[in-house]
Amino acid sequence: MSPSAVPSSVFNVTVAPPDALFGVLAAYKADPSPQKVDVSVGAYRDNSGKPWVLPVVKKVDAVLKDDPTLDHEYLPITGLPDFTASSAKLVLGSNADAIKNDMVASVQTISGTGANHLGALFLSRHPPATSSGPTTVYISSPTWPNHKQIFANVGIVVKEYPYFDPKTLGLDINGFLGALESAESGSIILLHACAHNPTGVDPTEDQWKQIADVIIRKKLFPFFDCAYQGFASGDLDRDAWAIRYFLSKGVELLVCQSFAKNFGLYGERAGALHVVSASKEISTAVKSQLAVLQRSEISNPPAYGARIVAKVLNDPALFKEWTEDLKAMSGRIKEMRKALYNKLVELGTPGTWNHIINQIGMFSFTGLTPSQVAKITKEYHVYLTTNGRISMAGLNTNNIDYFAQAVDSVVRTA
Repeated sequence: MSPSAVPSSVFNVTVAPPDALFGVLAAYKADPSPQKVDVSVGAYRDNSGKPWVLPVVKKVDAVLKDDPTLDHEYLPITGLPDFTASSAKLVLGSNADAIKNDMVASVQTISGTGANHLGALFLSRHPPATSSGPTTVYISSPTWPNHKQIFANVGIVVKEYPYFDPKTLGLDINGFLGALESAESGSIILLHACAHNPTGVDPTEDQWKQIADVIIRKKLFPFFDCAYQGFASGDLDRDAWAIRYFLSKGVELLVCQSFAKNFGLYGERAGALHVVSASKEISTAVKSQLAVLQRSEISNPPAYGARIVAKVLNDPALFKEWTEDLKAMSGRIKEMRKALYNKLVELGTPGTWNHIINQIGMFSFTGLTPSQVAKITKEYHVYLTTNGRISMAGLNTNNIDYFAQAVDSVVRTA
């Protein structure tokens, strides 16, 4: 074979496009500019721009390392029982009737991504009984990019419902409700429990009630993705309000839960899937089917992150320390929102910027256009996604002025 010849292959495959977000991060890392700013990645950073290991996680980490009883044996297929039980109580409420009546099937997953995948896979095999056509999921426009791929990969038809209004930079509640009204019975409705990614725009409690009313009346199936409980507002109960409201209405639902953000356990992949059914008998059947699917995919979930979370959630003193860590993270994010808003107002930057402080959680939809994003990256070495989403965690007291000035410049000239 000549050096230039291409060998034949049984694989008829082309190179896939790179992940857009990680492409932005790679460009940031390769940029030698000392002024570069990364507001792309969805991971918490402290005021020095460094990853922050929560103090309570450090404490538990030390305890686990010195525990002579720990080993590296497999966990059960459905995960560490102390972890799944305490995780369910955290998100559904410790006094939830569904938990008391054994109506919750909980399985440990590979963080929130794994929970979304396992939930989607389960529904592709066991669609809602009220569904008459192809299994369909409605996702918000926009949403976390992985949502579409996760559902499409298991053969579920993906449609969108209006969510973000670019004119108001807020929630398009009328478009949202209209899409729910037109959805086929049995359709899956993917809902962000709090701190919507990527917009940072959440429904009010009254709007959640309107959403729930339509979902119940139309016999749609709510599929909650909860990646930011406690991280969004600093209040664990407030951030779980929407899920618990649906539960109070006796709705069967599914919750994907991640501990990446609120514990800072990004690389440990600790998450859970909770399926709330109408009875103990159905829940038992659901869990058995989830175990079958899990066995063929990962066999057993990873232990270490789950052990850290379980230790904190089941120890009152550690739990209290964790809530203080949550307040520290969410508090810094809120401070950066206020600082950015104040600086843009001070600069007289064209447009209104109230949405910066009205939005919640790690992300903010700035309203910057793709051309403005390209300009701010090229001229100011500021890295963000092309849709104008920024991670507020990437801002700190050392770069906030520079970032605001860069935004002001591109808004005026691009």
